[in-house]
Amino acid sequence: MHHRKGINKMAKGYSDYSKQEMLDLTQGVMTYLDGWKLSAEQVLVILGINDASKKRHLQSFRMGDKAFPETEHLMTRLDHIIGIADALRTTFPFSDKMRLMWLRKPHRRFKRNTPLAVIMADDSPNGLLKVRMEVDCAYGYAISEAMREQQAAG
Repeated sequence: MHHRKGINKMAKGYSDYSKQEMLDLTQGVMTYLDGWKLSAEQVLVILGINDASKKRHLQSFRMGDKAFPETEHLMTRLDHIIGIADALRTTFPFSDKMRLMWLRKPHRRFKRNTPLAVIMADDSPNGLLKVRMEVDCAYGYAISEAMREQQAAG
């Protein structure tokens, strides 16, 4: 999978995206999620879209005909999904199969749960955050450093 135009612009505020950038972002994230071989229900849970009627929108999201809703909650999830996908691509640059296996293999750091189970277990983005911190060492370090600085200041 290659970066889609607009997919690495998560540093922007969510209201700063043009309609085309949101369509590109939506399509790119759907490509990542499709690569993870998820059911429609799993995709909706990971995106935090709990309205089952949105299931019919998944194909429009994939085709770039419809953009994700621009909510802060969803944009946080998208940031983590992109971070996880990028880190997996860095870790396993030549193997889609290895990336998929990593998501579905139990890990001791997750109490023998799979990363996918950790992501799915929480209605908040916390599961995505935990998995991202595990697979993306630089992100995990930055979060740990920020927490240390906050504790020292507090």
